[in-house]
Amino acid sequence: MKTVCGFIRACLVALWCAQCVASHAQGVDLLGQFMKQVGSGRASFTQVVTSPAKAGQAPRQKTSSGSLDFHRPGQFRFVYKKPFAQTLVADGQNFWLHDVELNQITVRKQSQVLGSTPMALLTSAADVKALEADFQLRSEPARDGLEWVRATPKAQDGQIQSLLAGLRKTDKGVELVVIDVQDSLGQRSVLTLSGLEMNAPLAADTFVFRPPAGVEVIRP
Repeated sequence: MKTVCGFIRACLVALWCAQCVASHAQGVDLLGQFMKQVGSGRASFTQVVTSPAKAGQAPRQKTSSGSLDFHRPGQFRFVYKKPFAQTLVADGQNFWLHDVELNQITVRKQSQVLGSTPMALLTSAADVKALEADFQLRSEPARDGLEWVRATPKAQDGQIQSLLAGLRKTDKGVELVVIDVQDSLGQRSVLTLSGLEMNAPLAADTFVFRPPAGVEVIRP
């Protein structure tokens, strides 16, 4: 009986391992399909940022929402509408941050700051092979109807500790739904996309940022 039980247990373990391997292939394959098939898009988003708890205090959460346009590789426009108006634009060369409340614009070289933004990993790389040059990719267990891929930086000195991408396959192709970023300071940012229009036609000036008159422009 012990031999039979041991055999059954071994079969179950083998089946579980096979399922893990299949899940890994599925997750990475979906990410590859998304990056291959989707060159541009637009969507609405909700972002929840959770800061680490301080002594005697609960973790702080901040929820914001807005719209997103992107064109790979290297261009995106985030327009935050609630609770505060902000615009973030990566034009391929520079990264612009317009804080409406402060009446201030900060502009930096895109290559210096892009790693700190939630969409950076998936908009700056041309394909999965390009991602694998700087990140280790592996799948996480499927949940919430999504396949998950974790990207962990090979370099240990960056701002991003890890990134989870949640994807699903639809009749229109592979859709990116969630980007979950954990940074090196313990802050977590979960970006959820809705109404994603894949390969949407975008105006030529979508990623051109023109500072409004009277706004202070800072170039650190």
